[in-house]
Amino acid sequence: MDYFFVVVAALSALGAVMAVLQVRSIGWAVWIWFGVGMVNGELAAGLIGAQLVFIVLWIAALGVDTAGFALGLSLFIGAWMLLGIALRDGLDAGCAFSRALTMALGRDYLAALPASRREKLQQHIHSREWLRPFHFRRPGVRYVRDIAYTTAGKRGLLDIYLPVKPGTRRPVLLQVHGGAWMMGHKSEQAQPLLHRMVEMGWVGVSINYRLAPRDAYPAQIVDVKKAIAWVKQNIAEHGGDPDFIAVTGGSAGGHLSLLVGLTPGHADWQEGFEGVDTAVQGVLAMYPVVDLTNRHGIRQQDRMDSFITRRIVQQTREVVPHVFEDGSPSAWIHREGVAVAAPPFCIVQGTHDSLVWVEEVRRFVAELSPLTSHPLVYAELPGAQHAFEILHSPRTSHFLNAAAMWLEWLRARQGHYDVPSELTAEDKASPADEVAVHD
Repeated sequence: MDYFFVVVAALSALGAVMAVLQVRSIGWAVWIWFGVGMVNGELAAGLIGAQLVFIVLWIAALGVDTAGFALGLSLFIGAWMLLGIALRDGLDAGCAFSRALTMALGRDYLAALPASRREKLQQHIHSREWLRPFHFRRPGVRYVRDIAYTTAGKRGLLDIYLPVKPGTRRPVLLQVHGGAWMMGHKSEQAQPLLHRMVEMGWVGVSINYRLAPRDAYPAQIVDVKKAIAWVKQNIAEHGGDPDFIAVTGGSAGGHLSLLVGLTPGHADWQEGFEGVDTAVQGVLAMYPVVDLTNRHGIRQQDRMDSFITRRIVQQTREVVPHVFEDGSPSAWIHREGVAVAAPPFCIVQGTHDSLVWVEEVRRFVAELSPLTSHPLVYAELPGAQHAFEILHSPRTSHFLNAAAMWLEWLRARQGHYDVPSELTAEDKASPADEVAVHD
């Protein structure tokens, strides 16, 4: 019992180290580092509070003379210092987002929005949001669950997130979950983003898709294309605009989202619905996998490459080279006409991501940016781990503010505000009002 205090303190300190130290080449242990580091980094304030409560209760019950108390307290103090660094990075993430948006879009990028839309944007973050990390549901959001968009059973279902207030031709945000193409569910990821955008009047769609190893790649991208086809044919019944779809996802979902943006109408992935237009109006990709082949040798993880070959594609590059090439966004951007025809992209990547290396995403962005006909927003977040935005945290709140700004800019840029139900005459007459900031 005397040393229980030290054990808890040591585990707390180790978790804090995982939150602030960039570690990647440690084999399959990288998954543990990612999970523990992400939780400690995003929940830093709550963990500090919980550890303080633990110490107070320990002192009240056993005093300070127990064996190892001084050592344990020292470890806790060290953990708080490291968690403080993680919390600082999360609170400062707004600067990285602001810089990325301004550099790519210009200082006045919000001027094209009607005043009624700018008033819905936020630039501050609120503790009432990020101190409740798992509180996702909102009173202004209703749900239509488990709609079949393919015949694949549970893996062919989607959910629709709708504003309680009725409307028509609302912009659509299509969420593609991550999970290494092998796991994940439509109700588990992007909940903060979906609820924020639906509160702002968008329609959210979150999909399941077939998973490996039961269904080898490219079944996953085929299903995402089928989901887009379903949305275009059916979303008007739910108040959505079939002519405006932005797709988003993280990790494997980010990979699939990038492919969607780069490959509208690719026949190999649209067997049976070749004539359907699967183009989207924008792509918001978080920590996306950009290359299945590791062509530049950046990712020094032979086990990861072996994992993709054995479990995901389930054939070698020598046997099916086209599957690996077509499955790599990095390969598509250099094909004739692809980058020029692609929609606007916004890519978010953390510097401390243990699973998707920041250097790979940097190179992808550097190669794509000069080839596109639209500005490419790239936000690189100091200290951020993989999957940082799946729960509420200061960094997530900054991300939600920035994502809403980019998505609204995207909609305005493509002229989708010329809808009577969205605008008033006053809105149309005053496009240069300042952004409203909600305290």
